[in-house]
Amino acid sequence: MPRLLVRRPSPLLAGGELTHLDRVPVDPGLAQRQWEHYVDVFRGRGWEIVEVERADAQPDGVFVEDAVVMFGDLAVLCRAGAVSRRGESASVEAAVAASGVSAARIEEPGTLDGGDVLKIGRTVYVGASSRTNADGIAQLRDLLAPRGWTVVEVPVTKVLHLKSGVTALPDGTVVGFAPLVDDVAVFPAFLRIPEEHGTAVVVLDESTVLMSADAPRTAELYRSRGLVVLTTPVTEFEKLEGCVTCLSVRMRD
Repeated sequence: MPRLLVRRPSPLLAGGELTHLDRVPVDPGLAQRQWEHYVDVFRGRGWEIVEVERADAQPDGVFVEDAVVMFGDLAVLCRAGAVSRRGESASVEAAVAASGVSAARIEEPGTLDGGDVLKIGRTVYVGASSRTNADGIAQLRDLLAPRGWTVVEVPVTKVLHLKSGVTALPDGTVVGFAPLVDDVAVFPAFLRIPEEHGTAVVVLDESTVLMSADAPRTAELYRSRGLVVLTTPVTEFEKLEGCVTCLSVRMRD
């Protein structure tokens, strides 16, 4: 059974870090309900839900994707680019250790946020962003090369993380809202989508994706390609530069 690492939103969520967006009001109650709905999508499809220990003092703690990235049976524990987020890591590390998965760590002076990591086959695209630095990318390359992964560095200046601008469909096609992508030519196959909030998809299986409910035209585009598209509202997290990928870490069998 696949497992999903998640963490409940902090009551301080509205004070989370912002880089490219202006701060607007966030409804904590609505955020909690949206998080529960998001988790229920996975639970309803047979995923085991593993809740990371609450981190109510960490406004961005709900975005667990940034703290750890899975590469098969290896968990890479990240070192956050934002100093304010480094308090999130210990509880995520504990959850990974409890799962029995082998782990490696990005060390100082390297920084790496999981939101900057996009895996397609055995290729790992890593965003060189304001949160992920060259040393972090080099450390990741050294960890993964012996395991047969190829790391490709990608410039990211228009959005917070690489996966704020692009993700990938089950067939490996990279999807993105072109004005938010530094260089679409980096990717062998790129599909331009019509809505900013349609850029993020979570691949549930070879024919099913989960995405924001705030991009109906993009959902229809994906359906026209033969995909089953599930949608969930994540407006309160989108206000904080979050998306459907940020809210979980998928640990597959």
